[in-house]
Amino acid sequence: MKTIILVDFGHGTRQYTKGKCAPDKSLYEGEWTREVGKRIVNTLRELGLDCRPIVTEDEDISLMERCDRVNKIVDDNKNCQCIFLSIHINAAGNEGKWEKASGWTVWVSKTASDKSKTLAQDLYSVATEMGLKGNRSVPAEHYWSANFKVLKSTRCPAVLTENLFMDNKGDLEFLKSEEGKDKLVNLHVLGICKYLDIPYGFCQA
Repeated sequence: MKTIILVDFGHGTRQYTKGKCAPDKSLYEGEWTREVGKRIVNTLRELGLDCRPIVTEDEDISLMERCDRVNKIVDDNKNCQCIFLSIHINAAGNEGKWEKASGWTVWVSKTASDKSKTLAQDLYSVATEMGLKGNRSVPAEHYWSANFKVLKSTRCPAVLTENLFMDNKGDLEFLKSEEGKDKLVNLHVLGICKYLDIPYGFCQA
């Protein structure tokens, strides 16, 4: 069965989404998610997979519109399996101050399917292998649960990744570096390949 991978770039660029940036304003979440998200899309396409961005605009598209776009693709491709990935950066505070929380997390809805949970666990497994665990307490199931709109209102396996903390100085420097961007792109690609049970580099017809 053909797989369609749907990638959501969290938030909008700086002119459309106020805040959502590092305390020193050296990184804006919506711009980072688009840069890294596009690299994920392109890498998966190079592997022969059908990968599609949900947001192509710089604007901060509403959560309901994002869900509607995903669900339309799901409904139009009933003979395919679709999976949905929403990419974000975390922050421990909202006051523009430096904080100490660090690390990578993956989220599913509180009513998530087993497939969503498996996708999340596969991604977290790769993150752990890459040393991106951070200093947070990790649930036994290796994913976090919340009623995020884009997770509970999309009709396919769905996860949301929080890629380190932009208000942690160490995480921030890693996020801005080419090494960090490459590593986080590979994390998502490897996690998806693990979930689909295909080796990295395999080209699917």
